[in-house]
Amino acid sequence: VRYKISSTLAKHAASIKKKHLLSFGTCIGRFSKTGNFRLHITALDFLSPYAMYRVWLKAPSEQQFLYGQNILRSGVAKMSDNTPQYAGVVVMNMSDMPLGFGVAAKSSLQVKNTDPMTITVFHQADIGEYIRSEETIV
Repeated sequence: VRYKISSTLAKHAASIKKKHLLSFGTCIGRFSKTGNFRLHITALDFLSPYAMYRVWLKAPSEQQFLYGQNILRSGVAKMSDNTPQYAGVVVMNMSDMPLGFGVAAKSSLQVKNTDPMTITVFHQADIGEYIRSEETIV
């Protein structure tokens, strides 16, 4: 597990005994058993301002994404120009609120010529996870 913390928070936490301190900071993600790093939804606040590639969803598709489903071409309102295939993308609603993140299944050029039922973005994490896995989220 990896955490992001401010230096002032680290100074305050240093005064607490280790046996009384479970964790502090914001969990960014975890390493899997195979050594891959998996981002948690808690990293969204840090990722969204710096994202190079974004996908904006139409209103009916927001709920499907928030339930953990992949995004179809019919649900994409717009996509950042020159988004390469398999690039990480931040998923936004039309009000520019970040909803989660995923991986582009198709490049932005391929998306223009695809069938409406084609998967465009593979789901990785969404803000609905706060509710769905509130007991296990760190």
